[in-house]
Amino acid sequence: MDAKTIIAKRVAKELHDGDLVNLGIGLPTLVANHIDADITVHLQSENGLIGLGPSPELEHVDLNLTNAGGQPVTLIEGGMYFDSVTSFGIIRGGHVDVTVLGALEVDAEGSLASWIVPGKRVPGMGGAMDLVVGAQKVIVAMTHTNKGQPKIKTQCTLPLTAYRQVNLIVTELAVIAVREDGLHLLEIHPDTTLEKVLALTEAPLHVKTYTKMEG
Repeated sequence: MDAKTIIAKRVAKELHDGDLVNLGIGLPTLVANHIDADITVHLQSENGLIGLGPSPELEHVDLNLTNAGGQPVTLIEGGMYFDSVTSFGIIRGGHVDVTVLGALEVDAEGSLASWIVPGKRVPGMGGAMDLVVGAQKVIVAMTHTNKGQPKIKTQCTLPLTAYRQVNLIVTELAVIAVREDGLHLLEIHPDTTLEKVLALTEAPLHVKTYTKMEG
């Protein structure tokens, strides 16, 4: 199983029946394909949709129906469209239960940097700054390293998207909770070791008890 699928499947287990959930562009959109069939999760896109379904098959792509990143999406029965003013009213009003987004860096305090890629032109931060302060729970879904360099830092080096807003970090190697006293290791992937996780994590981790990550 590839890293992105491992991450998406594990994040999906954090969602509960009735949750209103915003999935960021990129890797987080894959979470929609792994939500338990026994629960109803209402997926929101900040460009004005609630009721997103799984990614469409190629023959069912509708170019007029996209998420905030311009990727084709499906809409389940009962889904709805509305303008971005209403969408951000929902986000800023604290009505989103969970937001899942990627990051370039997360640090020991739960701050994250997600919108500036050094040496590249980027369109801006999108709705991330609103989402991470408006959602009740913030989950970062990202690969553990960037070309072998740790992305979980003692302190972020890139411009922040938000200060101390992350609640949970899910990578292909580990699940880490952000608490008042720092980062706590909750789970590691069955195919890795504690030593590897610690070596690839710059920030200190509290390691008392942990379990094996379920796919």
